[in-house]
Formats: sequence, structure tokens, C-alpha cells
Amino acid sequence: MWRKKTEVVESPANNSSQYTANSTGVIVARLVWAVASIVIAVLAIRFFFILFGANQGNGFVNFIYSVSYPFAKPFFGVFGYHLHYGVSRIEMASIVAIAIYALAAYLLGRLLTISRSHSSV
Repeated sequence: MWRKKTEVVESPANNSSQYTANSTGVIVARLVWAVASIVIAVLAIRFFFILFGANQGNGFVNFIYSVSYPFAKPFFGVFGYHLHYGVSRIEMASIVAIAIYALAAYLLGRLLTISRSHSSV
């Protein structure tokens, strides 16, 4: 019969205070990514609704447009913007917003975990 090897892993006692600080940074970084993921998902749904010319009279479509509008609005002037719901078109403001929010979340997450040692798990 085959026997399974077991390995005992000991955590270093001198890094316990550093591990606590790092785990707090990791938790906050994960929270940042969770919020950013929700915002990016709503913006992606908005992009596809506008791409396919979704009817704004539908409750769910109107909800997505209303929730995503504040996140997309700062990027409306980047490529010029004319608001036409119900018309199939590519909204570049949503794409730019997705890219900027993803980059911001990545940089903030890295900043929060910058002191984390790669050797500690």
C-alpha cells in the first residue's frame, strides 16, 4: 500500500507581529478588489447593454444605467460623448472606466501589501 508523506510546517515566532500587520493589509487589499470587481462588473454590463442597444424602459436595464452612470460619467469627455439609449453603439467611456478602475484597484492593492514578505504564507 502507498503511504502518504506528511510534512510539518512551523511558523517563525519572530515574524508574528509582522504577519498580523501584513494580514490586515491583505484583508484591506481584498476588500478593495471586491469593491472594484463589483464596479467593473456593472460597467461591463452597461457596456454590453449599450453595445446591443438595450431598452431603457426595462427595469433591470434602467437600474444598471442608473448605478453605473456615476462611475462612467468622469470619462464621458475623453472621446466625446452623446447620450443615446436604445441605439446600438460602442461606448468608449465604459471601456476607459473599466481600465482605470482596474488599474487603480491593482495599484492600491499592491500598495497595501508592499511590505508583505514573499516567504511568509
